[in-house]
Amino acid sequence: MCVVALSSVAAPVATSSPSRHHSTLAALESGVLQQLNAIRARHGLVALRANSRLAAAAAQHSREMAADGYFAHNSANGTPFFDRIAQWYTSKGYGFWSVGENLLWSSPDVDSGRALTMWMNSPEHRANILNGAWREIGVAAVHTVAGGAFGGLPVTIITTDFGVRR
Repeated sequence: MCVVALSSVAAPVATSSPSRHHSTLAALESGVLQQLNAIRARHGLVALRANSRLAAAAAQHSREMAADGYFAHNSANGTPFFDRIAQWYTSKGYGFWSVGENLLWSSPDVDSGRALTMWMNSPEHRANILNGAWREIGVAAVHTVAGGAFGGLPVTIITTDFGVRR
């Protein structure tokens, strides 16, 4: 089962060791960024730069969704995604600030190619990926066995937070 969600404006699986688990997630995140930038290049768009603040916002949200068993752009307390991201990726000192977000969960796993295929097959996700205004991105993935929206299944959750400040 796979589900994707878009917005514009964590316990590991028991069978994986922590170091293997971490390197698998890092490879997934890196693969998502590489494939996303390859798609953007084919469309004549600039590559997105990894931004540690956007990555922190994405990681916090992926972990929260896994821990609380929900899947949504808003935080568990109802905070809109753009307010959540702004806590990490501030608009202070910039005349223009904009963020967007793509989400995905899949059970039990997903690779970067499949994630990008699903997003590109969704008009709203595709629009975020091909938005020429974005300049930076944070990508975060978690693996977990989660309740709530995930029905106790082992899942991989990916959050991509897009941003631009100038």
